[in-house]
Amino acid sequence: MKIAVSILNYRTPELTIDAIKATITALEYREKNDWRILVVDNDSQDGSEEQLQKVVEENKNTAGWQNIEVLQTGHNGGFGAGNNYAIQYAREKFAQLEYVYVLNSDAFPDQDAIKVLIDFLDQNTHYGFAGSYIYGTDGTPHETAFRFPSPLGEFEGAVRFGPISKLLKKYQVPLGLLSTSCDVDWLAGASMLMRIKTLEEVGVFDETFFLYFEETDLCLRAQRKGWPVRYILESKVAHIGSASTGMKKWDRIPAYWLDSRRHYFKKNHGSLQFALATFLRTIGSTLYNLRCVIEKKENTEPSRFIRDMLKHALASTSSKS
Repeated sequence: MKIAVSILNYRTPELTIDAIKATITALEYREKNDWRILVVDNDSQDGSEEQLQKVVEENKNTAGWQNIEVLQTGHNGGFGAGNNYAIQYAREKFAQLEYVYVLNSDAFPDQDAIKVLIDFLDQNTHYGFAGSYIYGTDGTPHETAFRFPSPLGEFEGAVRFGPISKLLKKYQVPLGLLSTSCDVDWLAGASMLMRIKTLEEVGVFDETFFLYFEETDLCLRAQRKGWPVRYILESKVAHIGSASTGMKKWDRIPAYWLDSRRHYFKKNHGSLQFALATFLRTIGSTLYNLRCVIEKKENTEPSRFIRDMLKHALASTSSKS
């Protein structure tokens, strides 16, 4: 089998069904036995699994739907753990599997989006991962290609001041809206094709991350082992964004985001780099807040962000993560 698709559902069954339909259309060019879609319910406990099973059963005589399996993790371990469940299942069940394609439940590939990714990795065997151009369902492009985080990148992203951003351009984490396909440090996991050979060498998602930074960490491990990551403009995927996490509506930063940020820095760069990153982000956020007051402009930072971040960092000084 060439490719297994992992679509992780957490209390978004209607969106997941739309994602399945779009994926079937994007894969219908391949032979029937060459692909499988694994819909993983991440212990939603809201009837999602039953609803998905019912829809799959009702469509079993429709082309493509015979290639759908609904799996149940039995435990909501987060984004990485849910996709790891599908990856392990696919590797054990399907002989000669080459790729796993991770797709968000609120993401809908254009007709040739997956083909473009597969073609690129087929032709460029030294690349580990390839990801798509992501746009909103209203057509607005999303920033989904990034540099790896660093202490100076934390400062630049927090201070939000043009002259400083210009000075620290090479540390900016978001790469902006790219106009061409290119190599990047890491990609958002809304639409990412991963080579099985790469995963066998570097490992799968680190399940210590509940949400956020798991793709960053995986891409960093891949690149340290010599597997570059490619952003491919021609692979286009519509994405609603934050449908199951509610990120767009956060009033306060959730503890799991702070946990993931801490784990990423400590695991990959050590405690001193984590402390420096937190210090510089605090300085940047403080300057941004002061500027908002002076200029009487809207402050878009989550409520009590500095306090929450410092409290979390101080409480985790003795943490082993």
